[in-house]
Amino acid sequence: MAGRQPEDLTILVVEDYEDTSLAMRLALEQKGYHILEASDGARAVEVAAVMRPDVVLMDLNLPVLDGFGAAERIRANPELKEKVIIAVTAHHDPDLRARALASGCDAFVTKPVDFEWLGDLISNLLP
Repeated sequence: MAGRQPEDLTILVVEDYEDTSLAMRLALEQKGYHILEASDGARAVEVAAVMRPDVVLMDLNLPVLDGFGAAERIRANPELKEKVIIAVTAHHDPDLRARALASGCDAFVTKPVDFEWLGDLISNLLP
């Protein structure tokens, strides 16, 4: 992470279930990260374009625009091309994993999320 600590990083949590979003936000804030939230894929694209988070935790099954489409749109923005996008889903399907990676996600994580492990993953994925 080249000296970047959690308090230096902003994470966009994209999750349509309010309870899950709250739990993720609280766990990540406890680790020191700054958190932004979006409850659908289209809003995630908008927030990412304006706020430029370091990491996007993207649920795949979202209203308005699914996580695959949102990841593709974020990747299409030249200013966001190098941002880390991690697919987060309750599904363990290998086809979903392949599709998420093909849409521009850097990694695939299944729920429930192990936040200690996620912190290590983020550190390893950041340039």
